[in-house]
Amino acid sequence: MLHRSWRRVALATAGLLAVSLVGCSEEPTESTDLTENRAGAMAEYGVGDQFTATEPLSFSVLYNNHPNYPLKNDWLFWSELTKRTNVTLEPVAVPLSDYEQKRSLLIGAGDAPLIIPKTYHPAENAFVSSGAILPVSDYLDLMPHLKDKIEKWHFHPELDSLRQSDGKFYLLPGMEEKPTQDYSLVMRTDILDELGLAVPKTWDEVYAALKAMKAKYPDTYPFSDRWGKPTPGGALLNFLGASFGTNAGWNYQHTTWVPAEKKFVYTGASEQYRQMLAYLNKLVAEGLMDPESFTQTDDAARQKLANGKSFVISGNAQTLVNEYRPDLARTNPAAKLVKIPLPVGPAGEINPAPRTSSGGIMISTKARESKNFVAMMQFIDWLWYSDAGQEFSRWGVEGTTFARDGSGKRGLTGDVDVVGLNPKGSKHLQKDFGFYNGVFAYGGNLELVQSFFSPEEMEFQQVMNARTPIAVPPPYPLTDEEREQVALWETPLKDHVTQNTLTFILGQRPLTEWDAYVTELKSKNLDAYMQLVDKAYDRFQKENG
Repeated sequence: MLHRSWRRVALATAGLLAVSLVGCSEEPTESTDLTENRAGAMAEYGVGDQFTATEPLSFSVLYNNHPNYPLKNDWLFWSELTKRTNVTLEPVAVPLSDYEQKRSLLIGAGDAPLIIPKTYHPAENAFVSSGAILPVSDYLDLMPHLKDKIEKWHFHPELDSLRQSDGKFYLLPGMEEKPTQDYSLVMRTDILDELGLAVPKTWDEVYAALKAMKAKYPDTYPFSDRWGKPTPGGALLNFLGASFGTNAGWNYQHTTWVPAEKKFVYTGASEQYRQMLAYLNKLVAEGLMDPESFTQTDDAARQKLANGKSFVISGNAQTLVNEYRPDLARTNPAAKLVKIPLPVGPAGEINPAPRTSSGGIMISTKARESKNFVAMMQFIDWLWYSDAGQEFSRWGVEGTTFARDGSGKRGLTGDVDVVGLNPKGSKHLQKDFGFYNGVFAYGGNLELVQSFFSPEEMEFQQVMNARTPIAVPPPYPLTDEEREQVALWETPLKDHVTQNTLTFILGQRPLTEWDAYVTELKSKNLDAYMQLVDKAYDRFQKENG
């Protein structure tokens, strides 16, 4: 799996949520005169066509520079992309750790590149009222591959989730045909075998397994977690929260849609959130979970796992193969680690992954005035949304980085490795060639997304794919005035939730004070916040439903 930005879900603000809205109209047809903006564009460009500019073009792109594969100007990705499209990309490199801040500064100063990828909704909300980014929904007719996938994959609910109060959306979505859940618990199955326990299927069974581990190894904290910075419990609260029917950790959002009640609740004050905190509090109070889990460094958590001080940790496909197993192999070669299917909680057997989990692309308003605007939109459509462009971004060049067997299945060439699929390879698909790069390898059909999965990961995904995709909540697009108002409320509210989330989990504040805590949130304008959300929701329903 691509290692998705761990900070993305900290972006949640009062804006639009993912949505399932049947009654929304078709996308607006681009009707603005583009006669002066077609230089370099293909006169005939449709689904299945290779985009090739009719003259050499170059476009600036904001580049999220990942430390695992730092930018190289001589990557095959760049030269082959130019060879195929007649387009040269000019990357404006920004470190992964500073990407969101630097992006905001560049946009605010009017210096943003034309193409701004790796943007996770609702981050675009902050740039709409200034006019700095383009209402991309006006220009979908220039993007046949994107339009084709919207129809084939029934993607209208996700698009509705992006709409602003003007009915338009300003973010081209990353699109996956099916949801792909990556994060879950990684457990020492050799310890489970030793205790005569099966792999837990529910969070109650996880508790029972941790209890048995603690009884056998009283000097350990069976569960010691990572990804606690900058968001305490970032990954764990994300997928545990989904199991309890709420939004937490990396995915904290101020509101949660409760389908059974057909209403929004304030997340940090909801009963679902309280039940999640009570579960974790029980783990910490009984010595089953390391209280340092929410503040320690990732390296400290990995070291405890490697040294047998813990047996359970949050993880994903890459960390399991690239970090945890090599760590343990050096200290305990007999140990066995498995990423277990996401345990089931009160929300039932759901797959909580959104189909837009790979983020999206903003377009600078400056691009609209360029004589090459149509060509740029065609290029974006090919690279990010065509089957051929998506395969190129992930796999590279056939015969150089990958080959097909008799059945057409792709495989890395003998000397190329990535995610441990070809450990004898001396060259790395990301580091040495620039492919499978999170800036460009967005989404795709199920076969393509899963094409790098090991047989073990495929088993995990088959379990998750059999579950019900999480319901996509309805939108409540805010007006500029409303957004300015909630911006004053959001930070104090979220800070109070974050602080108390940690103190409740660690037992520094007893859960008997939950009602007092909710009262404190109300003093920070919780009720006014929810009244505004409900008003915006009702308005959108009346205008579009």
